[in-house]
Formats: sequence, C-alpha cells, structure tokens
Amino acid sequence: MAEKLRYSDAELEEFREAINAKLELAKRDYDQMMRSLRNEDGNDVSDTSPTYKGLEDGSYTSSREELMQLAQRQAKFIQGLQGALIRIENKTYGICRETGKLIPKERLMAVPHATLSIEAKLAGKK
Repeated sequence: MAEKLRYSDAELEEFREAINAKLELAKRDYDQMMRSLRNEDGNDVSDTSPTYKGLEDGSYTSSREELMQLAQRQAKFIQGLQGALIRIENKTYGICRETGKLIPKERLMAVPHATLSIEAKLAGKK
C-alpha cells in the first residue's frame, strides 16, 4: 500500500473543527489577559493609593510583566492556529515541512499548529 501523502477532506474538516474550538478558547483567554492589562475588569485602587508602597509596586509591575509575556505567547499561539487553518484550506495541513511526510494525527490533535513531525523536531535539536 502506498504511503498516504495528505489527509482526506473529511479528516481535514475534523482538524478544522478542533482548531476552531481551540482558537475560540485562545482568543477568549487573550482578550481576558488584555482586559486585565488595561485594568478594565478590576476595582484597582492603584490610581488613588498612597505612593509609599514601594514593595507592592514592584510586585505589581512583576505581575504585569508576566501577564504581558503570557499574552504575547497566547497571541503567537493564535497566529499558529490561524496558520493551521490556512494550511487546511491549501490542503497542506499535517505535512511536515522538513520531511514531507504526514505528521501523525495524534500529534496534530495535541499540537494542532505543528508543522514538524517529532522526527524532524528532534533532528533539529541536535
């Protein structure tokens, strides 16, 4: 039997549904992070509290920096998912960009924006 070169349209549709569900959740999380960074959801008193709370200010700044990093990582994840949807449209989804072989379905369900097979990913780390 010949090696499968790409996923079927039915399989691609299954991947699309899974990716859209993850994309919706990722966008919701990102929006929540951004609202928090813009202080839209809080009853924060940072604009009215005394300025002598130096240690608390440092902790607040550190927390905001960490949240900013998380938001940036989430934005990159969203871009990866959107790229996966484009590859589904182009019918190139699930094809390893290094080996040209199909990435196993299990890997794509776990990491839907993957563009490398485990084999290629491990080879690149050497």
